[in-house]
Amino acid sequence: MNIALGADHAGFELKEKLKRWLLEQGFSVEDCGTNSSESCDYPDFARAAGEQVVAGRAALGIMVCGTGIGMAMSANKMAGIRAANAHSEFEAEMARAHNDANVLALGARVLSEAEALKIVDKFLRTDFAGGRHQRRVDKIMALERGRTANAAGQLSH
Repeated sequence: MNIALGADHAGFELKEKLKRWLLEQGFSVEDCGTNSSESCDYPDFARAAGEQVVAGRAALGIMVCGTGIGMAMSANKMAGIRAANAHSEFEAEMARAHNDANVLALGARVLSEAEALKIVDKFLRTDFAGGRHQRRVDKIMALERGRTANAAGQLSH
């Protein structure tokens, strides 16, 4: 499985550690930058990694900034991205199982390396549960297209 990685300067060090771990686990990695701890803008790297996911060149994305908030907000502006900012294994599991999240956003300034690795592991090893959750994901995607869905799942403009 190919994973797209993106980080700003605050997330650079953790991104590099995650990259090594992912490669050790047998994943392939598309490193979308940044490549140093020099100040930069997180939306640029959210876009770069998100584009890999949207285009199907990466199955999932992992984005790292100081808190994960900016990366998640930026990524969620992209059509086809469902990014979750997770601070626990449980949140990562639910993001995948119930929301079919395809991007995980992490905060390098709020998580230890050990916590981040556990969260990433849970995210990557959890499958979407489908079923009743598919209806809800469909409604999320309808919002993205500027449409709404009523309780029965019927779409309107």
